[in-house]
Amino acid sequence: MNDMNDKFTSLNYRYMDDSIYNRHTSPPSDFNHSYDDMHWKYNNRDDIFTADSRNEGYSVEERALFFDKSTINYAALMSFKQDLHLVGSQFSLLGSIFYLGYFLFQLPNNYLLQRVPIGKYIGTLVILWGAVLLCTAFGKNFSQVAGMRFLLGFFEAGIYPSLTLLISTFYRRSEQIVRLGTFWMCNGLALFVGGLVGYGIGHMTNTGHLKAWQWLMIILGSVTIGMGIISFFFLIDSPKSSALGLNAEQELLVEERTKDNATVRTTEIKKEQIWEAIKEVRFWCFCFACLLINLQNGAMTIYNAQITESFGFNQLQSILLTAGAGGSTILFIGLSIICVRKTRQTIYTACGMTAINIIGLILLLAIPVTKVKLLGFYMAWSYVSVYVLLITCISNNVTGYTKKIFYNGVLMLFYTIGNFVGPLMMVNPPYTEGIIGYLVANCLVIVLFLISRWRMALVNKRRLIEMGHSSDSAMVSPYTYVQEDISDEQDQSFIYIL
Repeated sequence: MNDMNDKFTSLNYRYMDDSIYNRHTSPPSDFNHSYDDMHWKYNNRDDIFTADSRNEGYSVEERALFFDKSTINYAALMSFKQDLHLVGSQFSLLGSIFYLGYFLFQLPNNYLLQRVPIGKYIGTLVILWGAVLLCTAFGKNFSQVAGMRFLLGFFEAGIYPSLTLLISTFYRRSEQIVRLGTFWMCNGLALFVGGLVGYGIGHMTNTGHLKAWQWLMIILGSVTIGMGIISFFFLIDSPKSSALGLNAEQELLVEERTKDNATVRTTEIKKEQIWEAIKEVRFWCFCFACLLINLQNGAMTIYNAQITESFGFNQLQSILLTAGAGGSTILFIGLSIICVRKTRQTIYTACGMTAINIIGLILLLAIPVTKVKLLGFYMAWSYVSVYVLLITCISNNVTGYTKKIFYNGVLMLFYTIGNFVGPLMMVNPPYTEGIIGYLVANCLVIVLFLISRWRMALVNKRRLIEMGHSSDSAMVSPYTYVQEDISDEQDQSFIYIL
C-alpha cells in the first residue's frame, strides 16, 4: 500500500486545460500493470458508478422547487389577486416574504448540513414544502397566504445548498460545470413546462367549485409531496453509499475522485476555515455579485407573466409565452457550458452572459415595438446562466468542508436578500424603475467578477512559481490534500480554475 501511495504522490501534478482535465489516451508507461489499469480507468471513465442514473432526483427536485415557488406568477393571471383582494404592493410582498423565511433558515441549515444525512434531510424538506404549497390553495386573504409563503420559503431554503453540496461531493471539478449547468437548466424546464401547464390549468376555473389558481397549487403540491417521499427513501447522498454496490476496486477509485473534487464530508466544524473565508476579497465579491444578480431573479420569478402581459397580450397568451422564457434559460445555460469547455474561462464567460442580459434589459427599456421587447425579455433570462457560473466557480475553487458550507450558506443569505428586494422594485407596468435598477446591478456584477478573478489569478501565479512552473502557464493542477480536509488557502499546491 505504501508503494501505491508513493505512486499517487508521483502523480501529484497532472496537466489540465484550465478547467477541463486532459485525460490519458493510454495508461502511463512508468507504473506497474495493475496500477496502470486502475489509474487509466479513473482518468478516462466519466462516471465509475451509476449515481447519475440513480440520482435523477437532483434535477427533478430542482424543477419542482422553481415551479412551486413561482406558482403565484401564473396565479396572478388567474383571478388570484381579485379573490384575495390584494391591493397596492401586497402582491410584491407575497413574492418577497418567501425569502424572509428563506433567510431565517440559512443558519440552522448550515448546521444541519454537517450533522444529518443529506438524503433524508432533503426528502423531509421536500415533503414539508409540498404540504405547505397544497395548503396555500385554501388561503382566503393576504395574511393567510403570506404565512404560507413564509413557510414555503423556510422549508425550501435548505434544498439549493444541499443539492449543490451533493454535486460537489460526487463529481470531479472538471465535471461540475456540466452537472451544475444541467441542474439549473431545470429552472428553464420548469418555466417551459409551467407555461404549458399553467395555460391548461387556466381553463379549469370553477371546476369542482375551485378556482384555476387553487387547482394549480393543489396539483403541484401533491406532486411535490410524492417526490419528497421518493427522495427520503432513495436519494443517494454519499459516493460510497452501499446502494451503489461498489466493489473493492471501485471504492479505491472513489477515493481518487474525492481527491479531484476536493470535497469529503466531515462532521467537524473548523472555525479557522470560516475566519479564512471572511478575510477573502473574492468571498465578498461573490456574495455581492450574488445579491445583485438575484435582484432581477426575485422579480422575474413572480412577475414574468405580468411583464409579457404589459406588452399587450391577453392573460392566457401571457402565461403561454413564459414557456419561451424557459427555453431561453436552457439555451443560455447550454451556451455557457459550451463556452467554458471551449475557452476554459468561467468568469469571463459569466461576464459575457451578463452583457447579454444588459442588452436585453436595454431593449425592454428603449424599444417600443412589441416583438423587440419580447426578444429583450427572453435575452434578459441569461442572468440564470450567470448565477450558474458563479456557483460553479465557488464549487471548483473552495475546498475544506466547513469552508465550502460556509461559502454556500452566506451566499444563500445574499441570494435571499436580493430576491427579497427585487420584487419590491417592480412598481407598476411597464416596470421602468425596476428594470433600470437591474441594469445598474448587472454592470456592477461584471466589475465584481473581474476583481475576484484578478485575486485568484495572483494566487495562481505565486503558487506556480513556488512549484517551479512558469507563472503564465497555468497548466498544472495538483491532486489536493482533500482527505486532510484542508482549505484552498492552506493547500499551497491548489490551483484555482478561472
